[in-house]
Amino acid sequence: MATKSFLRSFSSKSEPPKTAPPVGELRMRVLDEFDKAGIGWIWATDSSGKLIYLADRAIERLGCSKDELIGQPIEDIFEIDESSAESSGRSLKFQIKARNKIRDQVVLFSLAQKTKSEAPTWWSLSGFPIRDEEGEFVGYRGNAIDVTVEYERKLVDSKLAEFDSLTGLANRHQMDRQIEGTLAAFKAGNRPCALLMMDLDKFKRVNDTLGHQAGDTLLVEVAERLRSIVGEKGIIGRLGGDEFQIMIADEEDRGKLGELSDKIIQIVSQPYTLDEGKRAVIGASVGIAVAPFDGSSKEELVNAADIALYAAKNGGRGQFRFYASDMKNEEEVRQSILDELRIALEKDQLSLRYQPVVEIETEEVVCLEALLRWDHPERGVISPATFIPIAEESDLINNLGEWVLRTACEAAKKWPSTLTVAVNVSAVQFANKSFPSVVTNALAHSQLDAERLELELTESIFVGDSDETEQAFASLKKIGVRLALDDFGTGYSSLSYLRAAPFDKIKVDKSFVEDCTQKDKNSAKIIAAIVGLSSALNMETTVEGVEAFDQLEVVKNKGAKLVQGYIFSRPLRESDLLEKIESGDLTIKPHGPDTYRPDRRSVYRRVGVIHEDYYYNAVMRDLSLNGAGVEGIVGVPEGTELVLDLGEGQLAVSKVVRSRDDEFGVLFETPLTSDGSGGLCTRHRISPYTIASAGLPSKPGTAGPTEGKRDKSTPQFMEVS
Repeated sequence: MATKSFLRSFSSKSEPPKTAPPVGELRMRVLDEFDKAGIGWIWATDSSGKLIYLADRAIERLGCSKDELIGQPIEDIFEIDESSAESSGRSLKFQIKARNKIRDQVVLFSLAQKTKSEAPTWWSLSGFPIRDEEGEFVGYRGNAIDVTVEYERKLVDSKLAEFDSLTGLANRHQMDRQIEGTLAAFKAGNRPCALLMMDLDKFKRVNDTLGHQAGDTLLVEVAERLRSIVGEKGIIGRLGGDEFQIMIADEEDRGKLGELSDKIIQIVSQPYTLDEGKRAVIGASVGIAVAPFDGSSKEELVNAADIALYAAKNGGRGQFRFYASDMKNEEEVRQSILDELRIALEKDQLSLRYQPVVEIETEEVVCLEALLRWDHPERGVISPATFIPIAEESDLINNLGEWVLRTACEAAKKWPSTLTVAVNVSAVQFANKSFPSVVTNALAHSQLDAERLELELTESIFVGDSDETEQAFASLKKIGVRLALDDFGTGYSSLSYLRAAPFDKIKVDKSFVEDCTQKDKNSAKIIAAIVGLSSALNMETTVEGVEAFDQLEVVKNKGAKLVQGYIFSRPLRESDLLEKIESGDLTIKPHGPDTYRPDRRSVYRRVGVIHEDYYYNAVMRDLSLNGAGVEGIVGVPEGTELVLDLGEGQLAVSKVVRSRDDEFGVLFETPLTSDGSGGLCTRHRISPYTIASAGLPSKPGTAGPTEGKRDKSTPQFMEVS
């Protein structure tokens, strides 16, 4: 329509000549008026792609001179927006070199920075390759239109459709498109792609106590922290609520993925300062799946990462997990555990164990911490790290906490008056306004003196209304119970907590004890600092998790007076504790290994052992980062090179370093890495297709007569497993 209007205006302004002008002159006049009207501009290149003509009005609109443009390769002047969903992925230079027709190609004026243009300029280019009478290419001829306003509006609309409006991260739609595209492109080359699913722990509590605006502010800060951690290594998306997704192409090293996940958890879990001086503490859990090992389609990979995430949350939160094929649908498992926990509480199937806190100098027991245990009739022992978080998401935590408190107080009444009992209190339980009344009733029912009850609280209790928290503290101190700050130093610690809350004791988290003997760590110095701080504030200090004599020596030298850990005692049944009390001896001698070995753990697990072309079934009895102990094969000499099949595509190349009868120890060529759940796994895996083509059993150490070439080769050693 605009072109027709222009032509009408052109013909109305021009008086019909008595004699028609030459055709060439008329063509030039029409083109000149066309350029001036701003409907579009003519452009032309020579055979090498250099610009030889551009309308004066167009040059003026670009804000530069003719000399800056004429003679420049057109691909240096304009560039394609490759981030656009409509982009073919082929650069303007490629199209010019291929001498393709150019139709309505949106390009950015790339010399804008050189000309100090304040805003981007977008043009739509169309052009055709021109050849002379002899068929030789002479250049392009085309027209251009300024589409800046329309294209900028389109970019805004596109961003709203592709990005999360709150955080600016990719939204679910874009993440789905990125994952599908990457997997499709990587499939032929069997290239890996990792997907991390992350949920925020305790985010709902922030929303409920501080309001949705504070929750939104926190989500924005979480997004910024994720950007700083992941950087250019991956694409980050927010799927909605407190769910985030990270895709990392060409990465399958589970050591690196575990380290990244651990870093994400640690940094996201640091305290947040929100509006009006409010403070929030949350956590994070991460599930990891890697294509093609855990799924080859988007649906399979996302489902695997989801299942791994639920396993991480079920394992106690603040953890990461790699997907494994034996993981179950976590929603069903969590609901099942919650239902069965209610039954266990009603039918008195729960019990308490009591772990001593010992004074180092006298070796006397001064306190016993009540630890909840659930021995399920079918599932076996279920860790509190599994069922407590599930209970915290329902009203069951209050009933469960009250049962623990009443049971512990009744038990402590039977002990000597010199002993106190420590009871862990959930942050959800503490936030209940009736909690001080629950404590009062438990003490009254058991007739236990209030000063003999110690309530262990974590710093997550400080999320929420500070006035209500202070009132709860005041009520508890009025009752006369002791208060201990548990897990101090785990990343949430703030001196403001110690200033504001009337704690009687600080408990140093066991994570500092684990590596306190290592010279390249600062854990020993941190323990010394916490002990010094407690002393200055007239508080006691208990150091948790001491298992070996070298650790005990370190914490003792750093000034600690109270210790809790396996070096003195594991948690005791009430009957065993009462028997010790009746003997009149409340001292415990330390016993344990001279040095702490964090990497070695006892296992009982079937594995496959591959030697040359034969597959043996065997049993692994212990495992560490660097090696393993195996039994079930007789006559394996030292120096023999083997491959251990640990399952799920995990093959560990190793060498025998000790051998006796049917037992031998191996050293791994490449150390294992953490699987996030306290176990170990190989950094890399073999694809399921390769495993199947090699004829290996689906489960390690279970090879039948025809699997692993057992029917086609002769074994050199005797299998007795």
